[in-house]
Amino acid sequence: MASPGKKSFLMRIDPKLWAEIQGWADQEMRSVNGQIEYLLRDAVRRRKGGKGNSTKGEKEL
Repeated sequence: MASPGKKSFLMRIDPKLWAEIQGWADQEMRSVNGQIEYLLRDAVRRRKGGKGNSTKGEKEL
């Protein structure tokens, strides 16, 4: 179940990509969902020209 205030959606993903993301998430002690959210936030921040590093608790978009 989605956390309050978060949008839930279904995503189809290539099994090899899933395995890569899962391995990365394990290294950073995140869930796969948390890792995907982290990657999306970082991509949005970069696209907007944001500076600095994304942090686990970052909520700015």
